[in-house]
Amino acid sequence: MSDQGKSHGRHVDEFSGVETTGHEWDGIRELDNPLPRWWQWIFWACVIWSIGYWVVYPAWPLVSTHTKGMFGYSSRGDVAKAIETANAGMAGQLERIRKAPLEQIRTEASLREFALAGGRSAFAVNCTQCHGSGAQGFKGFPNLNDDEWIWGGTVDAIAYTITHGVRNTEDEQARASDMPAFGRDQILTKAQISDVAEYVMALSGSGPGGQPAVRGQAIFAENCAACHGPAGEGSAEFGAPALNNTIWLYGGDKATLVETITNSRRGVMPAWGRHLDAATVKQLAIYVHSLGGGK
Repeated sequence: MSDQGKSHGRHVDEFSGVETTGHEWDGIRELDNPLPRWWQWIFWACVIWSIGYWVVYPAWPLVSTHTKGMFGYSSRGDVAKAIETANAGMAGQLERIRKAPLEQIRTEASLREFALAGGRSAFAVNCTQCHGSGAQGFKGFPNLNDDEWIWGGTVDAIAYTITHGVRNTEDEQARASDMPAFGRDQILTKAQISDVAEYVMALSGSGPGGQPAVRGQAIFAENCAACHGPAGEGSAEFGAPALNNTIWLYGGDKATLVETITNSRRGVMPAWGRHLDAATVKQLAIYVHSLGGGK
């Protein structure tokens, strides 16, 4: 290369006359153009601004705290104050809810509206993970919008279920019912379980009936009617769901029914009374009762 292409030992681009940085990728060189003056001024202005920000506002983490800044300002402190103000404003209504019977909360307009708003928020935080954002439920988690209640749909029954939960190990008063595993425990044969499933499908109007259902009816009467009722109407006392409709917790097809009868089901719900205060539990009960299926 001629001396015209070099300057003080550095390569000079022959088209622009600008030195290159010395970097090269597949024959492509990078021009060593200086940064625009305006860009440099902005950069140094930002540096100066950041130094002032570090001094005035909380900025640097320390071992167990952080620098407080000359202004002592904290956005977290603002949020804490806003929450404290909101809690102070709600304190009176919350205290009324703690003391009032559920029926009074349900029927007194001001308390009801306050409870519904609080219950809706508490439901979104604590209950939607299992019951869904619209309380529509999922497989194994009940729909809270319909008229089918495993443990009762009155506001008091709902409050009890929320407070103590279902089949958990943290509350001695938790709702509890144990369905036998008719197949796993060898109470019924596979053929008998198949016949019972056919009868349950016939009860709900989703099966053809016929001779298997006739045989299943006799087995059902002997093994299942004590909890689910002679006509499959269910019993909130025993936590036994109705079987004479098309509302299913785990599914009403033949394979699912056989699985349920064979191995049983054992859904668990936390005892929310141990995790939430009494006012929040009451608000949740009012909200769930209001969804459309409360009795």
